[in-house]
Amino acid sequence: MVIKNVSLEIVCGITSKLPETDKPEIAFAGKSNVGKSSLINALMNRKALARTSAQPGKTQTINFYNINEAMYLVDLPGYGYAKVPQAEKEKWGKMIERYLHTSQQLRAVFLLIDIRHEPSANDRQMYEWISYQGYEPIIIATKLDKIKRSQLSKQLKLIRTGLNVKGGTRILPFSALTKQGREEIWQLMDQLIADEPEEEVANQESES
Repeated sequence: MVIKNVSLEIVCGITSKLPETDKPEIAFAGKSNVGKSSLINALMNRKALARTSAQPGKTQTINFYNINEAMYLVDLPGYGYAKVPQAEKEKWGKMIERYLHTSQQLRAVFLLIDIRHEPSANDRQMYEWISYQGYEPIIIATKLDKIKRSQLSKQLKLIRTGLNVKGGTRILPFSALTKQGREEIWQLMDQLIADEPEEEVANQESES
């Protein structure tokens, strides 16, 4: 997709009512400091659309980015940041769950995992949680530039086994520094938003 215009259009806090949008949505989840904001900026070809921070736990809202009036990229709050009080974490968790459970336009959820490390308990929980809500998470293995090329297949295997992913699960290595993987992610997103949900197609067929 050629990015002609992009804007942060909707911001939902813990007490906000989730919007009912009229465009396909692709959501991005990942633990704090996994490089989610850097990925979003790289996808949009913008330097500071999503705020990056050395301090984890920066994203505390669900942010809807309108791209070309054609789709929403949805940035979910980072999880697993130790210094956030447990009560706060639970509120964020419920907010994410509410979004995954109620969005009518959500086409897919990308789950970001740091390629350098074995997935954490929080990562495994999020993977299972997204699956439980009826989505097949697509994995983005971030910080690709931090490992040697010879380590790639070993680290990807570590992610597959660490998350116990289902067969056929896509894992896309990505570097915000070199932009490697950006085109593959966009190709997949273009494909996802082009596909109409099965229920919608069924409804159209029954009406015709």
